[in-house]
Amino acid sequence: MAGDRTRQAVEAALAATGQLAEAEGVSLVGRVFLPDAGGPAVVRVSGGRASDISAAFPTVADLCETTDPAAALREAAGRDLGPIAPILANTPPDARDAGRPHLLAPVDFQALKAAGVTFVVSMLERVIEEKIRGDAEAAKGVRRTIEDLIGNDLRRLRPGSPEAARLKAALIEAGAWSQYLEVGIGPDAEIFTKGQPLSAVGCGADIGVHPASTWNNPEPEIVLVVSSEGTVVGASLGNDVNLRDVEGRSALLLGKAKDNNGAAAIGPFIRLFDERFSLDDVRGAELSLTVDGPEGYRLEGRSSMAEISRDPADLAAQAINAHHAYPDGLALFLGTMFAPIQDRDEPGRGFTHKAGDVVTIATPALGALVNCVRPTDAVEGWWMGGRALMRNLKARGLLG
Repeated sequence: MAGDRTRQAVEAALAATGQLAEAEGVSLVGRVFLPDAGGPAVVRVSGGRASDISAAFPTVADLCETTDPAAALREAAGRDLGPIAPILANTPPDARDAGRPHLLAPVDFQALKAAGVTFVVSMLERVIEEKIRGDAEAAKGVRRTIEDLIGNDLRRLRPGSPEAARLKAALIEAGAWSQYLEVGIGPDAEIFTKGQPLSAVGCGADIGVHPASTWNNPEPEIVLVVSSEGTVVGASLGNDVNLRDVEGRSALLLGKAKDNNGAAAIGPFIRLFDERFSLDDVRGAELSLTVDGPEGYRLEGRSSMAEISRDPADLAAQAINAHHAYPDGLALFLGTMFAPIQDRDEPGRGFTHKAGDVVTIATPALGALVNCVRPTDAVEGWWMGGRALMRNLKARGLLG
């Protein structure tokens, strides 16, 4: 991000996040890079200020493994880092003062997982991608054919139910079955690896879109933060950036479509569950999305968690259980109902990103996640993996 558009994006993030960050008694945890320490600090955000609690919890994963993370966050001794607003404002790479702190993604050692095809609208779009093999120009006709066969209102159909099984049999008979319908209405959810631990980018950072992709989009989502015991301890906002043309060519290219530099954005903070915020608030959340393009283009969308086809608790249970252990916990993208089909340039080709797009995902309980689109080979390099982080924490005397 650069110039006026940088300031506008940061101001949008501050406006949407400000009331939340300024509030007292809201259990917000984040991560801030400290230049003088050469590494990240785990921070408590309250009353608009950030407090470094790394002496008590060197990593966010450590905090999330406590019996009551929200209580542990409140009770941890902290070192005041000052207001959170200038830290956020210093985060965009093109506007950053390297000598001052900046915001990071609020997760660290957690596995980055994602649930796909959890909303009917996105399920239909995945089926279309499969049928047209990534050819965006053919999408409109296939969309009409698929909707004629199965309709577009399956919200009351419970995945894995007898009714879903009967629909599956009818679609197979009609030659219209798809692997995406299997995970959309079948008993098993699609759970995939979105990225490696520590690879997520935070609010204000650039997000990456592969320059070879000609059909791609943002995916505004809520991200659950889950402990190693399978307990959902909090939530954040996420952008599960997706290359539709790549995934449409073959589902076996999911890794190439999903796991790229800067393609997993989470932030601005994790809001831990407490007496004021719970999984029921996640279930009722309404997410807004805007894309502001460098040519003056603007796209607006929404994703309503009330329309998800699988309950968030069920998705977490399918992601971590006796068969899938994650000793550092996980961050789980819950999927989105947002699948833009509006034409941006050529008629019939739908929406795709351009370098310089500013993407804002927001909901009142979690603030706003703002990122700027860059090619995947031009986003800020990811250099602090697990070994580097452990060396840094050891040098700072934070490991017992």
